[in-house]
Amino acid sequence: MDLTLSPRERELQARAGAFVSEVLRPLEEEFERVGGRLSRKQGRDLRQAAIEARLHGGSLPREVGGQGWSVLEQVVVHEQLGQVTGGLWSYIPGAYNALAHASPAQRTRYLEPSLRGERSGSYAITEPEAGSDARTLAATAVRDPSTGDYVLDGEKWFVTGPDDTDFMIFHCVVVDGDARLPTLFLVDYDTPGVTMTHDPDYMHTFADRHPQFVLADVRVPASAVLGGVGEADSLTNDWFVEERIHIGARCGGAMERLLGLTVEWATGRVQFGERIYDFQGVSFPLADSAADAAAARLLTREAAWLADTGADPKVVHAKASLAKLFASEAAFRCADRVVQVFGGRGYMREYPAERYFRELRVDRIWEGTSEIQRLIIARALERRGVAAVVG
Repeated sequence: MDLTLSPRERELQARAGAFVSEVLRPLEEEFERVGGRLSRKQGRDLRQAAIEARLHGGSLPREVGGQGWSVLEQVVVHEQLGQVTGGLWSYIPGAYNALAHASPAQRTRYLEPSLRGERSGSYAITEPEAGSDARTLAATAVRDPSTGDYVLDGEKWFVTGPDDTDFMIFHCVVVDGDARLPTLFLVDYDTPGVTMTHDPDYMHTFADRHPQFVLADVRVPASAVLGGVGEADSLTNDWFVEERIHIGARCGGAMERLLGLTVEWATGRVQFGERIYDFQGVSFPLADSAADAAAARLLTREAAWLADTGADPKVVHAKASLAKLFASEAAFRCADRVVQVFGGRGYMREYPAERYFRELRVDRIWEGTSEIQRLIIARALERRGVAAVVG
């Protein structure tokens, strides 16, 4: 396995890095001060800048309007995106990979405007009583035989998307007699019966919001089905695998930035007549975080390489969970150590260390908690073999 980056990958890495440092980072402190709500004009300008930088729709196939990046190319971009706080990378136009399965009409209505930065979508899976186990979802769709429409009902939490999000991918079960068929529907927020019931604030200050919705007797045509009746579990699993790899990459990028900031600070800060970097209580934890960052990067890039080279999807699934588990846990450890090195400054929101400390905590929860990743890994060890999982 050769993980040396090609010239194309290095160019993409540099382009994403320049966008982060020149366009996104200058907004970090303002974004925090205004509570994570940029003006609509600022949002439009950021999306246009991302399009001009050719960073939009990277993970989607070319045949549906994306850029067709390999998984490793996606990783080198997300390693750079992780080096900005506030989740400001959410302003880069794109779409969930399930929309690669959209019909021509759905592409016109949802996918193409998303890639142009004109629309944003969310993925509605989690429910008040169903989080990590999608098999227990209570949301339903029932076919009306008189019209052919579906009637949707359910409550969804943590429906993540930017503040201008206007449609969701609604994961529910189609009730057909005794059958319960997991299915995705495309639902506009302004459809009658769709109500945002709560838009809570969270520990982090993020470009994405995570509101709660109730759908009550929401009527949609059969053409709103995304990818086919009964296909939701497979499509959602594909999204989980992709996003877990992306999270691993962003956590690695966050650690790289945190370490860079902290080494610069600690080598210039003098206490008791010495650089604080020369105290082992400071430098040894940073060395541990450097080992964590390097391991997280290798795990994530390995998962990407396996996905790109056609490895067993079940092994890729396990490797994505390994990368997400290790990187998310390691990144939070790194942020904690860095806050300690910065001391009181590390507790100030104008410093990236404080913001990362709050932001990185959620990576151990969303897209499958660390406990869920451990379950996936443990099952893969039994079913695929130790050599396949750790080799």
